[in-house]
Amino acid sequence: MTPDGVEYRAGYVVLCGRSNVGKSTLLNRLVGEKVAIVTPRPQTTRRRIVGVRTEPDAQLLLVDTPGLHEATRLLNRRMVETARESMARADVIAAMVEAGDRLEPADRALLAEVRALQHPAVVIINKIDRIERARLIPLAEQCSSALPEAEIVPVSALTGENVAELIATLKRILPVGPPLMPEDQYTDQTERALVEELIREKIFLAMRQEIPFSTAVKVEQFSELEQRNLVRIQASIIVDRDSHKGMIIGSGGQRLKSIGQSARLEIESLLGRRVFLDLQVKVEKNWTKDPRRLAELGL
Repeated sequence: MTPDGVEYRAGYVVLCGRSNVGKSTLLNRLVGEKVAIVTPRPQTTRRRIVGVRTEPDAQLLLVDTPGLHEATRLLNRRMVETARESMARADVIAAMVEAGDRLEPADRALLAEVRALQHPAVVIINKIDRIERARLIPLAEQCSSALPEAEIVPVSALTGENVAELIATLKRILPVGPPLMPEDQYTDQTERALVEELIREKIFLAMRQEIPFSTAVKVEQFSELEQRNLVRIQASIIVDRDSHKGMIIGSGGQRLKSIGQSARLEIESLLGRRVFLDLQVKVEKNWTKDPRRLAELGL
């Protein structure tokens, strides 16, 4: 109970949907901190990421998941399995679709999966800043028909429009219970994991080819020098082809330098300390097909 006698609510809200529907952007908006990287690339999110929003009467443990898609490669299959396992364990499922004239086939498949799980659910229509409001009515009706038990909440994760209504809706259907994480904690990720993701984000944003999908980042050393208010980080950028290594390094090492500078600035903001960042590019052929290596990389 809260001091006002209101029942406290807490639980896991799993954000799910197809790739690029805006799950990570919404997670960051709801948490108020950057806990998930955001790029225009499909399948940017590879693993389960938890962000925490704590309020006087509720705690929302918001779970970002990889986009649901047709998966053939081992890495893709692992990603989709992660999403579905998270959905199965959810207290509330937040199924996200993109605003438009009609539901896409992949969205219908998603809502059918959610309905089969029989968990409390909300359908979030995202990117409403892109279309006229009148066009939302048929889409909302289709969502309601596909998942009758769910509340429908249109939002813009980018601008924040109607996000307050979404928070209120989620809080109403969370189970009654005490907070599940400390009130001052906003993610379950370690600093190392956050650093790895930030570096990977800068690679995705810097490259125009298909390379980023076959790229991973592993922090090898993370040393805190408190007397100098400095953190020394050595990280490996892992690719599966020699040609990809050259493209990430760039002419005269300029692209790698640019990636490192951009990542270092954001890591310094995250850690609140000066950072010395050393990036090395390594070739590990077929790492995306190696179950042991994927496990080592947390995938």
